[in-house]
Amino acid sequence: MLAGLAGLACGGTAVAAEPLQALIPRVKRSVVAVGSYGLMDTPRFGFRAAGFAVGDGLHVLTNAHVVPEETPERIDRSIAVQVWLGDGQWQTRSAKLLGRDLRNDLAVLAIDGPALPALKLAERDAEEGASIALMGFPIGNALGQVHTTHRGIVSAWTLIAQPAEGPAGLDPRAVRQLRSGAFKVMQLDAVAYPGNSGGPVLDVETGEVVGVLQGGAVKSTKEAALSAPTGITYAVPASTAARLLAESTR
Repeated sequence: MLAGLAGLACGGTAVAAEPLQALIPRVKRSVVAVGSYGLMDTPRFGFRAAGFAVGDGLHVLTNAHVVPEETPERIDRSIAVQVWLGDGQWQTRSAKLLGRDLRNDLAVLAIDGPALPALKLAERDAEEGASIALMGFPIGNALGQVHTTHRGIVSAWTLIAQPAEGPAGLDPRAVRQLRSGAFKVMQLDAVAYPGNSGGPVLDVETGEVVGVLQGGAVKSTKEAALSAPTGITYAVPASTAARLLAESTR
């Protein structure tokens, strides 16, 4: 599966200067649902987040925090993705974790074939004010597993760190971020919900992926993200994702 992977970071096909209405159906076949597959689970596929095909079409980028932990002793449960076949039909495929960047909350998965249409990672950072679109599965299966697109702009490039509010907030992920310092992210003026995480941030003009959605600013609780979203969303730049992809597929 991993043979002949040179140049994956720039793989995929860009969609040049076409309306969003034409871009959406092209991208749908590349955006997958990421989760777990369990023989004893109900439903068997447990949705966690979005992801999208890159490189040779057999690799998926998503968020690190949504990838289920692999437990060798549990042969009845594994990482999986669901691929859209059109007309509301989904196909479950097995997946394997190839690489993870916990600091930037990114992960690369290898999936079973056949290859999906790959999205191209932009080689340059998007400018502030650029029009973007997000695609994912808002609120997961609660509304049905349907590709949904939100539109917005790149509102800023910012350095972000996530200090904990007291010792109770110092989980391992927060500790790692505090130790490694602030890192550069895109701030978007676009509403995102749980289920959008891990999906592509698309430059509407070129169709290229300029970022991987991380999540949104939450006012108080996780429930508030559903009832009163802030409209402030963060994404990891495509250049960071490209480096992880290249490292993971050497």
